Amino acid sequence: MSLLARRNLFHDKVRLAVTLTGVVFAVVLIIVELGLFFGFTATTSRLIDHSKADLWIVAPGTPYFDLSAPLNESKLYQVKATPGVAEAVSYIVHGARWRRPDGVEQAVQVIGFDPSGDMGLPWNVVKGNVNAVKTADNVIVDEFYQKRLGVAKIGDVAEIDGHRARIAGFTRGVHSFAPSPFVFTTVENAHEYLPLRHDQQMFLLVRAEPGANLEDVRRTILARVKNVEVLTTPEFSDRTQKYWTFTTGAGLAILLAAVLGLVVGFVVVAQTIYATTMDHLKEFGTLKAVGAPNSYVYKVILTQAAISAVVGYTLGMILSLVVAHYAELQGAPVTVNLWLLIATLFLTLLMCAGAALISINKVTRLDPAMVFKG
Repeated sequence: MSLLARRNLFHDKVRLAVTLTGVVFAVVLIIVELGLFFGFTATTSRLIDHSKADLWIVAPGTPYFDLSAPLNESKLYQVKATPGVAEAVSYIVHGARWRRPDGVEQAVQVIGFDPSGDMGLPWNVVKGNVNAVKTADNVIVDEFYQKRLGVAKIGDVAEIDGHRARIAGFTRGVHSFAPSPFVFTTVENAHEYLPLRHDQQMFLLVRAEPGANLEDVRRTILARVKNVEVLTTPEFSDRTQKYWTFTTGAGLAILLAAVLGLVVGFVVVAQTIYATTMDHLKEFGTLKAVGAPNSYVYKVILTQAAISAVVGYTLGMILSLVVAHYAELQGAPVTVNLWLLIATLFLTLLMCAGAALISINKVTRLDPAMVFKG
């Protein structure tokens, strides 16, 4: 059966190429579009997920990470004195204007963190080090934005809202989903750059004591500190992702493109496999004429579909990884992980099997006598 299926497929090389092209096209559409969707949602909450904090204290009604009202510094001391809290630090996220040495301006997101701890710090620092930002005016940016920010090396100088900003290090792969690059610096430096009072911060990051019940710590903070929300890191991450995915519609547009890619892929695969089956109607008629049961013919068609699915998926997966890698180099977040590849494999098998079932309906009504007609 499998031998017959392979011979049917490989007999007409052009038809096989068309069939595989359809499968590859569908696989690339699915992997890249879904990868874009998952990459987009992950990027919206990237700073939250890498914060190493157990709890985030935010202003009431904060809809997402990039929009929060300032918190007074007195709340920081109240949180630090709360039983079950091992550490609490200020954290700032605020938009600003970056002015390059050539005078061109660029919107940026200033990220102010406390370098004395390990919460909210930039990660994957490939040049310089985090402690360098303790010096006044020093900042860390991602190497991807060097050209956009007009800097090329450590020591280069630009301005943030009229204040000097000196490059003290570069990260790699720490991209913003928005056009505004992240600029990391200390909370003290951030206050110099931003229109915030020195006793204000946007968030408080909290680490609970080892063994402490996180829910108990949350309730205790809420009882002691008024007019705040206390969210776990996964909760705040989920809130931010849902806001950008569903409230703004940006994520839904990408998800819709992925669904359309799936539909288009199915149509292409169905058409090519149906055409392949129709090209071999005479062979299937011969099988039925010599007494082969319908079940045997069905297995041949399904085996052809399975072979097409596996070969097409393999080629499509390789091409998708190349496209994803190139997209990452251009700053587009495409998340292609193992489970997405596995899910796409099963989806491809289902697509090809479904397409084969459409053509099986034609073979079922096939008259074996056609073989003997001129």
